[in-house]
Amino acid sequence: MDLTQMNVELFRIINDFGKEHTYLNHTFIFLAEYMVFVLGLMALIFWFTRRKENRFMIISAAIAFIAAEIVGKIAGKFHSNHQPFAELSNVNKLIEKAVDNSFPSDHTILFFAFCTTFFIYQKRWGYLWISIALLVGISRIWVGVHYPADILAGALISIVSAIIVSYIVPRLDFIEKFLLLYEKGEKHFFPGRDRSRDL
Repeated sequence: MDLTQMNVELFRIINDFGKEHTYLNHTFIFLAEYMVFVLGLMALIFWFTRRKENRFMIISAAIAFIAAEIVGKIAGKFHSNHQPFAELSNVNKLIEKAVDNSFPSDHTILFFAFCTTFFIYQKRWGYLWISIALLVGISRIWVGVHYPADILAGALISIVSAIIVSYIVPRLDFIEKFLLLYEKGEKHFFPGRDRSRDL
């Protein structure tokens, strides 16, 4: 069995679960479509804790995502495939999605960039974040819009990106200067407790 066939077979196994266990479909639709809003909300909550470490974490995650997206777009130039529902018959398609190049998965890049960065900065809850990223990746297969290879490629690109960026960003003086400048403005418009107690 070649890699392409393995990719399709694994897709069928995961996607067919939605036909056999329809009671789970709403959960996986939420993960595939709307979990991104939860991620965005969590990023905002972390940012407005006004803790230096959390702000470095969000900056690192955002940069990791941008870097991973760039690498992902380059990878998409070397290999491309349409979504499974556009290429295969009898796909359990549960959400609407335009037909385009689905390699690698942008959703997976986003979640693994942020969740891997959260894992690096917050060891206590790290495995929860990785579990969320994995579930979102699986959900994109479950609802019929990505192959496993799309998910795997997106995850690997983001994990490497997050590790590199999380090592570099805290060592960059201009990031520290940016935060100090930002916080001066923040204290002017949103006065509150003194963040210096968190440093």
